[in-house]
Amino acid sequence: MIRRQGSSTLLSKEPRRAVSSSRRRTHDPTRFIADAMLGSLARKLRAFGFDTIYYKDGEDSTLLELAASEGRVLLTSDRALSERADNRRIMSLVIMGSKESKRLVSLRFAADAKGLVLVRGPPRCSLCNGNLERSPRSELANRLPAGVLSRHRLFYRCVLCGMVYWRGSHWKKLRWLEKRLEQDS
Repeated sequence: MIRRQGSSTLLSKEPRRAVSSSRRRTHDPTRFIADAMLGSLARKLRAFGFDTIYYKDGEDSTLLELAASEGRVLLTSDRALSERADNRRIMSLVIMGSKESKRLVSLRFAADAKGLVLVRGPPRCSLCNGNLERSPRSELANRLPAGVLSRHRLFYRCVLCGMVYWRGSHWKKLRWLEKRLEQDS
């Protein structure tokens, strides 16, 4: 797991196995688009290795068009929007709960109910959804506090926005949340 500079967001450093049952046989990572009410969930899903767009501004019709054109699963707390997506044959999952742990469990149950296997890719930047690449400590000397550089060996940098991640003090909490998504309940 990794922590991003200036935040409590943590990331798995390796690609993960499928999270759900094997009803769908594919190795392509699941791709999501989360509506405006699910920004925090979108950041967590990115950290867990899911390509997740956070659609915070704009019309629902544009959100549905984007989901359809990119083959993304719509995540929403809005049942009416989910029904509109279903009517257009766009996979959608209604996410319930106000706490992250409840939302992750809700996502898992909703995916299972629709036969969707949750397949992870490598962790992504929780800020911008960009890909992460390993970054040597020597290249980060001017970007991170000396204490962080001396305590950690493994660093990742986002190829799009340059955000730096490492396994930090909030790793346990994110790992606990990640287990909510993985549990066979």
